[in-house]
Parts: sequence; C-alpha cells; structure tokens
Amino acid sequence: MKRRSLIAGVTAAGAVLAAGLYRFTNLFVRHYPPTPYDDLLGLLTDRDQAARLGARVGGALDAASQAARLRTALQGRSLADAASADMEAGRMVEVDGWILPQTVAWLSALAAKF
Repeated sequence: MKRRSLIAGVTAAGAVLAAGLYRFTNLFVRHYPPTPYDDLLGLLTDRDQAARLGARVGGALDAASQAARLRTALQGRSLADAASADMEAGRMVEVDGWILPQTVAWLSALAAKF
C-alpha cells in the first residue's frame, strides 16, 4: 500500500466521521424534529432559550392561529425588524418581569410548544 493511498483513506474516513457527528448528534448543531412551523422557528437564534422564555408566557396557545398571526406580522421581515416595529408601535408584553416585543413573546411561546 502506498503512503498516498493510506493518507487519502484516513482523510476520507475522517470526513465521513465528521459528517456523521454533525448530522446525527447534537455535538456541533442542535437538530430539532420537523414541525409545521419550521419557517417561523428557524428565525430564532437560540431555540432552546426561546422555549424556556415561551414557557413563561401566560394564556392558552392555539399554535395554528398563533403561527398565522406571526406570519402576517413578519411578512418577509427579519425578527429584529418586526421587534423594532413592535417597540415603535407600543406592542409590548410583560413576561415574568421582562418587557418584550409582542412578536418575540409569541414566537417564544410557539417554540415552547414545539
């Protein structure tokens, strides 16, 4: 066996191992089960922390109507733009002592549900 073949084989095995660790574990990136609301939940930078915050949002949550409200509130904007628009319009929500833009609170509550 030539040294080049050995190096190429070890490199390929390392690449396959790294790809497997990336895809099938949460070692590098957290993988979530698919939901019908992934277009909205994908806007969150840290979905686990948003879910912890969303668990503290009071009231019953109807996921379908909540997602429809969020989609109309976002409409091609980033979450930061929607949050800024909420602050300018005075649409704020108190959650466990924190004052949050309404869109952020709704999206966090949806993350807590899924």
